[in-house]
Amino acid sequence: MKLLTLMKLLSPSLAMGLLSAALLMAASTKATAQEYTFTTLAGPPELGPGDADGSGSLARFRGPIGVAVDTAGNVYVADYLNDAIRKVTPGGVVTTLAGLACSSGSADGTGSAARFYHPYGVAVDSSGNVYVADTFNYTIRKVTPSGVVTTLAGLAGSAGSDDGTGSAARFNYPQGVAVDSAGNVYVADTDNHTIRKVTPGGVVTTLAGLPGNSGSDDGTGSAARFYYPYSVAVNSAGNMYVADAYNHTIRKVTPGGVVTTLAGLAGSSGSVGGTGSAARFYYPYGVAVDSAGNVYVADTGNCTIRKVTPGGMVVTLAGLAGSSGSANGTGSGARFCNPYGVALDSAGNVYVADLGNDTIRKVTSANVVTTLAGAAGGSGSANGTGSAARFNSPSAAAVDGAGNVYVADMCNDTIRKVTPGGVVTTLAGLAGSDGSADGTGSAARFYYPQGVAVDSAGNVYVADSGNHTLRKVTPGGVGTTLAGLAGSLGSADGTGSAARFYYPYGMAVDSAGNVYVGDLFNHTIRKVTPGGVVTTLAGLPGNSGSADGTGSDARFDYPRGVAVDSAGNVYVADYGNHTIRKVTPGGVVTTLAGLAGSGGNSDGTGSDARFFYPYGVAVDSAGNVYVADARNCAIRKVTPGGVVTTLAGAAGYIPMGQGVQLYGGSVHGTGSAARFSDPCGVAVDSAGNLYVADPGNDNIRLGRPACPDAPTIDLVTGPVGQARQLDTSPQSALAWQWRLVRTPAGSALASWTANVRNPTFTPDVADLFIFRLTATTAAGAIAIRTLAFTALPPPPVLQAVQLTQGTLDLTWSTEAGAGYQLQYNSDLNSTNWTSLGGPETATGPTLSATDYATNGPARFYRAVRLPAGP
Repeated sequence: MKLLTLMKLLSPSLAMGLLSAALLMAASTKATAQEYTFTTLAGPPELGPGDADGSGSLARFRGPIGVAVDTAGNVYVADYLNDAIRKVTPGGVVTTLAGLACSSGSADGTGSAARFYHPYGVAVDSSGNVYVADTFNYTIRKVTPSGVVTTLAGLAGSAGSDDGTGSAARFNYPQGVAVDSAGNVYVADTDNHTIRKVTPGGVVTTLAGLPGNSGSDDGTGSAARFYYPYSVAVNSAGNMYVADAYNHTIRKVTPGGVVTTLAGLAGSSGSVGGTGSAARFYYPYGVAVDSAGNVYVADTGNCTIRKVTPGGMVVTLAGLAGSSGSANGTGSGARFCNPYGVALDSAGNVYVADLGNDTIRKVTSANVVTTLAGAAGGSGSANGTGSAARFNSPSAAAVDGAGNVYVADMCNDTIRKVTPGGVVTTLAGLAGSDGSADGTGSAARFYYPQGVAVDSAGNVYVADSGNHTLRKVTPGGVGTTLAGLAGSLGSADGTGSAARFYYPYGMAVDSAGNVYVGDLFNHTIRKVTPGGVVTTLAGLPGNSGSADGTGSDARFDYPRGVAVDSAGNVYVADYGNHTIRKVTPGGVVTTLAGLAGSGGNSDGTGSDARFFYPYGVAVDSAGNVYVADARNCAIRKVTPGGVVTTLAGAAGYIPMGQGVQLYGGSVHGTGSAARFSDPCGVAVDSAGNLYVADPGNDNIRLGRPACPDAPTIDLVTGPVGQARQLDTSPQSALAWQWRLVRTPAGSALASWTANVRNPTFTPDVADLFIFRLTATTAAGAIAIRTLAFTALPPPPVLQAVQLTQGTLDLTWSTEAGAGYQLQYNSDLNSTNWTSLGGPETATGPTLSATDYATNGPARFYRAVRLPAGP
């Protein structure tokens, strides 16, 4: 709140004083003991922060789920993981209408002052008001065209199924909303298995289904049953169409609550077209309906967009069932990745929230698919340098003494090599051609290789998981089978092809050439000599568990990554147990960090630390273990004493239903500013640099000890129009690059950049700005960190005070559309201010008020800018 004060004196001379309050806070970023900066060594470049506003492919989303479109063609997006509601113009310009990225909450307010908690569904009425299923708050919210957020029904944090008015009503993870021409909102109340109605006054009733009772029965009102309905659409006649996701069906609900099944067969998933129950869907999550009664479906599990006629005939408009991707194209030539929400404009264009690609797609009436906003990563098999190269789910990495990185490129069925300069070549295998053949270079064949290790001579060892074998590839690309027999799984020890494995995963090699393997489905750690003799070092085949012990007395639960130190100790990423284990050369197994059965992301010592499905491990010469903590999307470090810290990344895994998951991102950064997507493999070189196989982003990341420079600003909040001073500390770098990565809607500063250490910045709108600093030292160490600044509305400023015939006239500056209240107080030490007249809304640059001069005590005046409201 900004104050304007004036002391009124009953004398010919008036003494005036201006009091303005500002929050004075020094920005500081304290570097942790050891921070790493991660950038992309090879593969698609970073997509950037997932909340960036901008045009077309410059914009970023983070889990877009719900979409709605208004009569002007603007698309509104429930940006699920950003906890925000975004707006996309017909030209693809993206702004944030309400909420603040990655800041969950339930507060009503305007723009970035409002908070949501994983909003799922959106709908828009003819006046441009947006209705939101604020799923994890259990509420239905309303957002005006100017971004003012209020809660229409439900109570944040209180799940239930009660009908009622406003905050007396209860919802249970509501996920879909639709609005009719009268302003009634219809809700797919997912975990209640019901369809609800909310009037413009916030009165909530249950139209169909019975809370807590799932099923597939047609019927009227509470006699009908749904099974996790995810979205709802309504046509001009008041008929509702429901994506009944777990029944794999599309349902119809009349205004009277009569429920029928329009298409699909409950309990039978598939992708075939047809009429009514002959058609099949696979977890349909999104629906929209046109004026002719055609229903458009985001068939999420099939990665397709479907159409259902009023008669129940189902056809596929775009995408190919079972083939995910991000390609634009026509009909079956296009690709989607877990499309969730659909919306329809008056021209028949379908807009799709393409969740897995973090994009908004457009499908024309001719079934031509383009990307309207956002950018998806790119998989492939191309060799090349840096960002020109492509991988397809690289699952593991190993590094040799010269800094070359070897990659198990799982879905390409190849072994790749990346030089320190980022040049990528294929060492062995042929992309797209799986098999088990030994041979040289492209003549060799692999089948879903998921582990690699490299010895001092440059030989690469491969866990050829799909073949249940261990392979060896020489520096010249000659591939041979070291142990196991292709196509024959088992657990037998033995020599060469007499041994058996059951989906071998992680690999490590010691200085003597012994290879150690995490034999995933056998729940064991195996050892293979240079001559191919296989023994079981620890664990008992076919017996999972978490027990420490020696040899076959120990138990593992799907051990994945392994690493070996110079003393022959083996470190294991025990995936199913969420722990890091240690195996001595004698087979003695202990738990180094984590607690079996307890997934999480806490740092700490030993069993106080938590991991969430760790995939890969590496160990340095000091005995520090580095962990690719896959579902936490983070890289962790474990000291020899079991102390766990997070080096980079941030926990971000959220399950979204059958086979659909949201996690991570693709961002360069230092420490927690970096983002990964399901990192599976990690390697460390002699200089302490880390290499990460990041399959969710189809790239290889390089982590180096960070430059200490961090961004600073003179004030973290300040008024619009007032210049701010940016700088760095401790100023060890020689080169700096600043740019805005979050620019508020209405700002003209989206392209602001600076290449000096201490630029100035003048905000032009009241909202949140986020800067990104890239600082580089003479030695090449990099820091990539962000800094936030909140621009406040301009304070009211006294412009004129005039005493005329006993009347005091006061005029102060305003901002059009904002509300103000003039108040007075006779004692500045008192908090009891009295309003002078009613509040006023500014329609121009100034407002005025009057007070009558009397012989009473002196008065102080203040003009208060009022909070925004509906």
